[in-house]
Amino acid sequence: PIIKAQWQRLVLRHKGGKVGICAAMRKLLQLAYGVLKSGIPFDENIALAS
Repeated sequence: PIIKAQWQRLVLRHKGGKVGICAAMRKLLQLAYGVLKSGIPFDENIALAS
């Protein structure tokens, strides 16, 4: 849901589908890297803050 919300915001701002997909992929990679690096399980509240 976090990634989908970001994608929808970009598409609504007329950034286009591909730009939204690339931004969503980057966000997903950043979240995954943060979880792997810190060892802390994924928390939606922390993810929304970043």
